[in-house]
Amino acid sequence: MADEPVRVYLPATLPALAGLRDKGELSPPGEAHAVTPDLREWYAEGDEEELEYVAFTRAAQGALRLLRADAEAPRRRVVVSVDLPPSAVRPGPRELGSSLVVVADAVALGVVAAIHVDAEEAESDVGAAAAVVAEAEAGDPDAQFTVDGAEDHDLLWYDPTELDQLI
Repeated sequence: MADEPVRVYLPATLPALAGLRDKGELSPPGEAHAVTPDLREWYAEGDEEELEYVAFTRAAQGALRLLRADAEAPRRRVVVSVDLPPSAVRPGPRELGSSLVVVADAVALGVVAAIHVDAEEAESDVGAAAAVVAEAEAGDPDAQFTVDGAEDHDLLWYDPTELDQLI
């Protein structure tokens, strides 16, 4: 159905979660990921769960870029899963396999479905990956190996009501 909410994965950091708690919303995200028609076409054999995993993983990679930009943030990736009305989500650049979408407005705490955060044990690997994520995206195989090391860590799932415990 066209009116069903769209599950969107927002890369974030622990300081952004503090803002979500304090303001009741996340500022308009600069990057977001979802199951898009371009992703479906690229991964035609994938079921919905597999497609969502791809979009989620790309949001986790986006969190690495946010960590690279914020040297003060704890070295833990954060992905905020939200359910938005279709009118709040616009397609990103049209490219086969892309999961990138645009969310122009702030995202209210009330639409947060789940919060995913690295365990403390991942901080060393995540910090190393954040330091070289741009090089990995540019094709450096050594940097990609480091990023893959962070991706070996599963993000833990938290209910939005557990936000205070995460901060």
